[in-house]
Amino acid sequence: MPKPLLEYTAADWRRLRPLTQTVKSWRYRRCDMAYRRLGAVAGDLGAVAASISNRKVLVTVAFCDPQILSWQLRLVRRYVPNAVHVIVDNSTTDALAADNARITAAAGAAYLRAPPNPWSGRSASRSHGIVLNWTWHNLIKPGRPEAFGFLDHDMLPTAADDPFAALAHQDLFGVVRTAGPRWFLWAGFCLFRFAGVEHLPLDFGQDWFLGLDTGGGNWTPLYSRMDRASLRELRASWVPFKPGIAADDGPLMWCGTWVHEVGLAGDPGLVGQKRAALARLLAPHLEDAASPAAIGAA
Repeated sequence: MPKPLLEYTAADWRRLRPLTQTVKSWRYRRCDMAYRRLGAVAGDLGAVAASISNRKVLVTVAFCDPQILSWQLRLVRRYVPNAVHVIVDNSTTDALAADNARITAAAGAAYLRAPPNPWSGRSASRSHGIVLNWTWHNLIKPGRPEAFGFLDHDMLPTAADDPFAALAHQDLFGVVRTAGPRWFLWAGFCLFRFAGVEHLPLDFGQDWFLGLDTGGGNWTPLYSRMDRASLRELRASWVPFKPGIAADDGPLMWCGTWVHEVGLAGDPGLVGQKRAALARLLAPHLEDAASPAAIGAA
């Protein structure tokens, strides 16, 4: 949405940014509202919604990487056994979606394939955010779980954990990101007590004009009303995947005992090495996490 009028500078007004940002925001909202009316391409949306009623659910937005999804499914099943795990697939090809569906079924988790995404190949953040909003309106709100959380597909637990524990004392929990005076929960690891947010007009997309990435659309309806200082947060730290390189060139992100591969971030020439290093790190944890459909490590 556009910024508050008082935050626009004289230069912004000369360039008509209050008007153009209002029009762009309207266009994004129209696109989002049209998308949320679409049904799932695969999976029984009603049955999955019924299965999460009054339970704790983790929803992973999968994207074009069956290997990392297979690891996450096994590790969540091993280390977060109290949660229902649902995969919402945002993959761009039928072949990758079919692999994800097979792996998910073998792991005993629920699978839904999101509708064709209008932002695929154009904006990864908007593509992610529109699927999160689709999931909120079509799965979470009808399902009415006790609590729910969103995960990136490369967010991987390495020890027994109850990520919902903090919700006994607050309505949300996760990794906080900031933009100036504003803050939001990173969309790759964010959890909510359903009763605390069910009546709010949540928006898990960007609030780009305020500098807030995916998940930042909840600044106005949710985070702006909260005292951040009173909240327990999950602290994150960034480390290089191997000695001798800068973290920016090959980052891994540790969030407590969860490790985030950080996708393709860093030096493109190191992506394969980073995946292999992650496979070695996870090997002891995956040994006891049976998965008949697992795709072999790099």
